[in-house]
Amino acid sequence: MNTILSPVARIAATCRALIDAPWFSVASFTVIIINAVVLGLETYDDAQRAADDALRVVEYGCIVCFAAELLVRFGAQLPAPRVFFRDGWNLFDLFILLSPLLPGVRENVTVLRMLRLARIVRTFRLFPSLRVILVGIRRSLPGLGSFLLVTVLLLYGYAMLGWMMFAEANPERYGTVGQAMLTLFLLLSLDGITDTLQTGRDVTEWAVLYYVSYMVAACFLLTNLLVGVVLNALQEAHHEERQTATAAREQDTPPPPPEDPADRTADTSVATQLASLRAAVDALERHLATPGADAPAPRQVAAAGDR
Repeated sequence: MNTILSPVARIAATCRALIDAPWFSVASFTVIIINAVVLGLETYDDAQRAADDALRVVEYGCIVCFAAELLVRFGAQLPAPRVFFRDGWNLFDLFILLSPLLPGVRENVTVLRMLRLARIVRTFRLFPSLRVILVGIRRSLPGLGSFLLVTVLLLYGYAMLGWMMFAEANPERYGTVGQAMLTLFLLLSLDGITDTLQTGRDVTEWAVLYYVSYMVAACFLLTNLLVGVVLNALQEAHHEERQTATAAREQDTPPPPPEDPADRTADTSVATQLASLRAAVDALERHLATPGADAPAPRQVAAAGDR
């Protein structure tokens, strides 16, 4: 029997169909790219003088598209509007869209440009792979905190050693522990390490052991540790995304139709007939196995089968 949907349910179904359509994410991404291009063109004085009105029209068009997309997403949750406001991405979109209308914000050009730039972040909600990266970055923050603490302690220890070894010969780079930490931080990329090592050898031969141990401890071990923390967080985020997608598919799967009582009665009748026929066959086999027993009349067997 066909179920008649209410107007609210029909609107929600239509909006969900639009969101699930492949072209919807592509269109939203295209609008975001156009908005970013317009924002970049405004940094060129010549382009702004030549096409200021056109750029403004395109910007307003992008705002209209963003508002329409948000209305469609709200319509998909129309039967339960609270679900819409539980999504952090929806709240972020509302903030980006409505904050330029607030007093004190619309008069500040710098804040408005930052808010317009923040629209590019909406790209992460359109594609699952980008969401996995963003969730992985968020999950790696606790591990990154411990990594930064280890890095600071290592830099501080080597900075103190560098101050004791090279402060008099190279005060511009090792004159204080702060300057030494900055110098060692810049050496994490190994840029100019050859010249630095040669300059250190002119001061003391212990510079070879100092810089080699620093490269092994800071440049190699710490870098691999950072990569391990980020990869582990990305793996957890990918697993969480797959579980979320599986749960969403299970929710969208319709339940099996209820069993018809007539079918159940028919199945029971067939089973009863088969049981009666099996009992008749067993009785016939026992009768034939008995010595001297006469064969039962065909009418009796047929009657037993009919039962």
